[in-house]
Amino acid sequence: MARYTGPKHKLARREGVNILDKTSNSLARRLNVPPGVHGKKPKRRLSEYGQQLREKQKAKAMYGLLEKQFKRLVTHLEKQKGDTSELMLSLLETRLDNLVYRLGFAKSRFQARQFVSHGHVKVNGKRLTIPSYQVKIDDVIELDEKIFKTPDVISLSTESTALASFIEKSGTKGKLIRMPKREDIVVPFNTQQIIEYYSR
Repeated sequence: MARYTGPKHKLARREGVNILDKTSNSLARRLNVPPGVHGKKPKRRLSEYGQQLREKQKAKAMYGLLEKQFKRLVTHLEKQKGDTSELMLSLLETRLDNLVYRLGFAKSRFQARQFVSHGHVKVNGKRLTIPSYQVKIDDVIELDEKIFKTPDVISLSTESTALASFIEKSGTKGKLIRMPKREDIVVPFNTQQIIEYYSR
């Protein structure tokens, strides 16, 4: 399964915004310094195409998607009726790996993806290993009992996590209660510019 395995902080530094949802002091200190030996060079003004490209790269890095996956998602959106920007966020947010992260079962989307691909996540009692699985309304998500023996998961399960309004959590189980709306989610990228990028 193709995925990004390089340095995570490098992704955030490349975009100049915290796309990892982490509160790391080292990341906050270096966020305005692009990666590489030439990172401190003055930034050049981006063209319209360049701005659209950067917005797309932010979204891909935030949700852990590769180009082929992201392009397939946008192609699917073009066939749907409704607000394309809102539909895009809705599809990204209802990915199984993202909801495992949103429910507080994992400390990052990368860890949530690993939990899913290693078979530690169940949906409606059935084990799933597809991180991109689109969760439906009223689907119940839970972690396998064995994974709760892991120290990281034990500490996460005892923490009180602020949940998004479109999900609910009870103990070690969570549920999607409605489809996400644009006002439910704060993201560091512009969905309209991403749509324009793929419309070229």
